Amino acid sequence: MPALTREQALERIRSGQSMAGVDLRDIDLSYESLRRIDFTGADLSDAHLQNSNLEGANFSGANLSGAFMFGSNLFGARLDGAILENTNLQDSNLEKASLRGAKMHHVSLFGSSLESADLGDCDLSRGRMKRANLRNACLDRANLQHAHLERSDLSGASFNDTDLRQASLKNARFQPQQFQQAQTEGVQGLEQ
Repeated sequence: MPALTREQALERIRSGQSMAGVDLRDIDLSYESLRRIDFTGADLSDAHLQNSNLEGANFSGANLSGAFMFGSNLFGARLDGAILENTNLQDSNLEKASLRGAKMHHVSLFGSSLESADLGDCDLSRGRMKRANLRNACLDRANLQHAHLERSDLSGASFNDTDLRQASLKNARFQPQQFQQAQTEGVQGLEQ
């Protein structure tokens, strides 16, 4: 049971109050417009934010583990240092989002757009990112061990000091020189 009900949370948001540090575990805020709301350090574990408009929202240091965020708009959102382990972000828009140092183990990003997103220093190990758009994204120093990037567009993405060991790049779009500074032992699909 969340500390706030859906109605209480929406009332606070509509009155312009910050949601920083608030306990919102298991809350359902699906289909809501939550643009530019400050959720810094909030606990949104197992929350439902399906198809919500979270453009420009700040989730830095927030716990979103297990959250269901399918189809959400996170354009330009800040998720630096956020916990997104086992979070479902399938078919979401994270273009130009900042996710530096986020913990995203086993995250679902099937078909999501992360064009020009900053994923530097992220843990994306075992991430499920088939058909994701990662054009011009920064993945420097990220952990992508055992990640599934099949049919993803990696054009222009940066992989300096990235750990791609045992990842799958089958049918992904990329240039081999993008991985010159990355660890690529056991990568599938690198020799396309």
